[in-house]
Amino acid sequence: MFKSISKICLMLPLVFAVGACQELEQEVLDGVTSEDIANSTNPNLINVLKASAYSRIVGSWGGHNSIWSIQEVSSDEMAIPQKGADWEDGGQWIRMHRHTWNPQEESFNNSWNYCYSAIGEINNLLIQYPDVAALNAELKVLRALVYLWLIDSFGNVPIIEETSIGGNPTNNTRAEVFAFIEKSIKDNMDQLVKEDTKTTVNYYTAQAMLAKLYLNAGIYTGTPKWAEAEAAADAVINSGKYSLSSNFFANFSERNGGSTENILTLPYDQNNAGGFNLPQMTLHYLSQRTYNLQEQPWNGYASLEEFYNKFDDKDVRKNSFLEGPQFASDGTRLNDISAEATDPDGQPLTFTPQINMLAPNAFRQAGVRVGKFEFASGAASSLNNDYPLIRLGDIILIKAEAAFRQGKTAAALTAINQIRKRANVSEYTTLTLDNIFDERGFEMFAEASRRTDLIRFGKWNLPWWEKQASQPFRALFPIPQNQINANPALKQNPGY
Repeated sequence: MFKSISKICLMLPLVFAVGACQELEQEVLDGVTSEDIANSTNPNLINVLKASAYSRIVGSWGGHNSIWSIQEVSSDEMAIPQKGADWEDGGQWIRMHRHTWNPQEESFNNSWNYCYSAIGEINNLLIQYPDVAALNAELKVLRALVYLWLIDSFGNVPIIEETSIGGNPTNNTRAEVFAFIEKSIKDNMDQLVKEDTKTTVNYYTAQAMLAKLYLNAGIYTGTPKWAEAEAAADAVINSGKYSLSSNFFANFSERNGGSTENILTLPYDQNNAGGFNLPQMTLHYLSQRTYNLQEQPWNGYASLEEFYNKFDDKDVRKNSFLEGPQFASDGTRLNDISAEATDPDGQPLTFTPQINMLAPNAFRQAGVRVGKFEFASGAASSLNNDYPLIRLGDIILIKAEAAFRQGKTAAALTAINQIRKRANVSEYTTLTLDNIFDERGFEMFAEASRRTDLIRFGKWNLPWWEKQASQPFRALFPIPQNQINANPALKQNPGY
């Protein structure tokens, strides 16, 4: 069995955590002991062991897409208009946008299962290899990352550790989950490498996680931690390990593995770690001919007109959207001729900022589309682009906001103007919280941060297009009803 470990370790540099290797990894995990690790001279052995934990997070965009979608579609930057029968989906995306969702929504259950599947795999490894310090430290910080998604979305969730006793777990309070995440990171971060690893958590990933956790401490616990957020952000910014990419879109290109800005990514690959199907989710059916895609898109996710119109025309980040006349790869105009000639959908395909309605008969070409990530010609439904979970642009904006909220306007201006200079827009000379909020929207569009920002800035319950003012309790998603049915010890979040 130990000989087979070396063979699998040789595969690791080619692809880190891929679904195709699951059976091989499990075979290794079944046969490797802590003593084997201690006696091994193979530096890749621990990487092979932890690969199964990472694969739970990376191995399916469908899993992470559930988190991404509930964050995006519930915000003021994106919607999935219903086009007749297309994207009706039982009305769940209409309810998501209007903040009228219920605990039975499939997307909530998928998000919960995705997170706890990863936590379960991590806990199994911690049980199996309790004495491997380097492995344990990394896994506990990785588990904290998953709990960062859970505390933000569901709040009062069960803390399940490798030492947890069996039986039905009950909810911990949001404050308890906050403390657990904080302790998991701080107790283990010094054992993590201080190298730019991109696809695995390192010391600077841990600091970035703390920055994001502390930025929202006032929401999660009732006690703000702006100074702590600033200090953690500074630890990343001042490390010298990362720098803003001169080309904003280099962070989202098909071959973005060399980005100087991305700190932690999901390393998707259309052949070995597929599932990042953003072109399918956002592009019009006819856009298949624009990019020579191997499969026809589904014509779903679009940005809201008001959000799109906030961008300065000079802002390079406005190219994060696909807007205007659409053409085939050979330059010919695309025509949506499947509808009646009197219907706007029967005219040449043009992505318009205006969306005529959310449901039930939105025009098929209404709404600017998500174009932030490169759609390479001939791409399969799964992109090769790595998805950035954490990048320096976000951390610099965390620094700006945390500093400003402490009254350090000069430091905040210096930070935020780094971002604006790269975006080719004029630098601020004075600053308000609304400026910072807007800048986060410009910079972080389609990176699953807008919902959290809206809540922190007190704008979540306000009305926007096709959404009335919503109740304060909807700042937390409900515990999925399927989970309560399976475990009666779970208690529903207030208001549901």
